Amino acid sequence: MTTIKDISKACGVSPATVSKALNGYSEISTETVDLIRRTAKEMHYLPNAAARQLKTNISHNIGVLFVDGTMSGLTHEYFSLILNSVKEEAEKLGYDITFISRFIGGKEVSFLEHCRYRRCDGVVIACVDFESDGVIELVKSEVPVVTIDYTFDNTSCILSDNIEGMYKLTSHLLDAGHRKIAFIHGDAGSVTDKRLKGFYRAMEHYHAPVREHFVVGGRYHSPELAGEITAKLLDLPDPPTAIMYPDDFSSLGGIAEIRNRGLSVPDDISAAGYDGINLSTVIQPALTTWRQNAEEIGRKSVQKLVETIEHRKTSEAEQISVAGELLQGYSVSSRSS
Repeated sequence: MTTIKDISKACGVSPATVSKALNGYSEISTETVDLIRRTAKEMHYLPNAAARQLKTNISHNIGVLFVDGTMSGLTHEYFSLILNSVKEEAEKLGYDITFISRFIGGKEVSFLEHCRYRRCDGVVIACVDFESDGVIELVKSEVPVVTIDYTFDNTSCILSDNIEGMYKLTSHLLDAGHRKIAFIHGDAGSVTDKRLKGFYRAMEHYHAPVREHFVVGGRYHSPELAGEITAKLLDLPDPPTAIMYPDDFSSLGGIAEIRNRGLSVPDDISAAGYDGINLSTVIQPALTTWRQNAEEIGRKSVQKLVETIEHRKTSEAEQISVAGELLQGYSVSSRSS
């Protein structure tokens, strides 16, 4: 492994000069700095992580807490986009990532204990039961935390604008002439609460009647349950003309149920999803949905966390909203209810 002494010999300068050049000290000439950094690159020099940690008290290791209640793991397309973006941004900023769990070598531990064991400088909490004791313990600890789509006091949060997204998606259906709109929403929680607010605000703004029996609780990422609820909605004496699903993946179950009854999407029933994952563009017909900017959410979460880690005395907790966009597919048709 190449050392600072190896670089100093190759450049004909002292090890102290090499160290200063690699660490950005200004008293060395530009020419010498360029020579040392070019030589270090050619010799494949990597700084000693342990020594760097002793000097900066930073391990350059970020924890990621991702516990998916749907048991989809990293196959969950929306969260996989966020996590991949987290990984890429962390690497760009010189950090590694470690997935945080409740186990170390088969022994059960708390999330906080795992963070300390892995010497994580901070944690991005992407998906978990935010109200669990283990998460609350971690958030209240000395470890810097950035959450995604859940707000704690004195903790930074990256938010997808779920109120605005659902408002605009509902408005799109209303503009198309639908008034009998069903909304199958996801599990109870802050995201669902915000989407319900967006839905009700749009209905109120358009003076459209809300049929409360059309607003039904389901689960995220569950085509099976979405299909079952769709069946019940279609069995009503006066069924909806449009159905909004908790997410794009769940809409597959609902659309399948509609087709199993010999009905057409969108000619007989319009359908809309949420998330804007790649799947929404390849199914037939292409799904009308709200695209959440998962990549930007991942980037912003790491950027804010690194800022908090490296500037603890000056960084302030803040809520950062990431805008999405309406994707107008072909699953919604114009009609009068």
